[in-house]
Amino acid sequence: MTITADHNFYAIDINQQHRTQVRNWLYLVCLLIFIMVIVGGATRLTDSGLSITEWKPLLGAIPPLNAQDWQIALEKYRQIPEYQLINKGMSMDEFKFIYWWEWGHRFLGRFIGLAVFIPLVFFWITGRLEAWIKPHLVALFILGGLQGFIGWWMVSSGLVDRVDVSQYRLATHLTLACIIFAYTLWLARSLVSHTNETVTSAVAAFAPWVVFAVLLQIFLGALVAGLDAGLAYNEWPLMDGAIIPSDLWIQSPFWINAFENPKTVQFIHRMSAYALLALVLIQMLVALKSASGETHKRRTILLLILTLAQAAIGVVTLLLQVPLNWGLYHQGGALVVLGFAIAHWRGVKFANG
Repeated sequence: MTITADHNFYAIDINQQHRTQVRNWLYLVCLLIFIMVIVGGATRLTDSGLSITEWKPLLGAIPPLNAQDWQIALEKYRQIPEYQLINKGMSMDEFKFIYWWEWGHRFLGRFIGLAVFIPLVFFWITGRLEAWIKPHLVALFILGGLQGFIGWWMVSSGLVDRVDVSQYRLATHLTLACIIFAYTLWLARSLVSHTNETVTSAVAAFAPWVVFAVLLQIFLGALVAGLDAGLAYNEWPLMDGAIIPSDLWIQSPFWINAFENPKTVQFIHRMSAYALLALVLIQMLVALKSASGETHKRRTILLLILTLAQAAIGVVTLLLQVPLNWGLYHQGGALVVLGFAIAHWRGVKFANG
């Protein structure tokens, strides 16, 4: 009996070590994705995204190595409308500045692909992965590959008839990045020992809707970025001198304004932020009045604090006309709110079995 008990304890201990290793790996992937999103935001805010006009998944990892290579890269950039209509006469140093932002963004994408694939293979062949998580990790790797393709699909929209990328494709690219981040964090949190405190059905019902609302807000923010809508109407709480400004629906058909009218897109982003704040506030009030455990209640309080902080950063970013540093604070803050909303949802779901 003693030998059996010791053997079982040893097996449980090894299994827990494997879980910890896999969980830490997934946390590292989350951190890399977070950095990737920030670099992507900088690439957008510095108008660097069209500086590399080709998609070479393997050979593209090698940057220009000499003056001749740089001249060839610049000549390719000179063929697209962004250079001809906006940046004509750009110096080599100016070109290198935008090139390195885009190259760094793509390099990070390749690096993350390896950071997922190599440990995945290692953990798989050494038997460190539980059966339930294997298809999820394969799906995560496939989503990463899809994200790389969508990134090029986005860039290609700005190489022929436009001087920038499509706001639709930019929003798709950023939103999918955030979904991959959320999915990775969900898997990591699934390998954590959660509290056994109870949670009421009312509180549990809010958690997924908060995650959806955060993702929607990120999508709307990407539309704002894609249209440079944050560079206008830089006042708050009014917009163009009114609570509800005029000329929101002047384009035809009317629904196109929600995607292509900068004024309308910024207004919807503002209203969605208010709705998100209200939803998080109501979730907290319901949790505090419920019989849910203290851990779940504290999470709803912290989520409200994070959402308020993100809203404040958004207002400052708008008032300052989107300087690079504040724009990146705002984008990073969105991921922090999303990450905490995911952690809260996973904890609630665990409590509900």
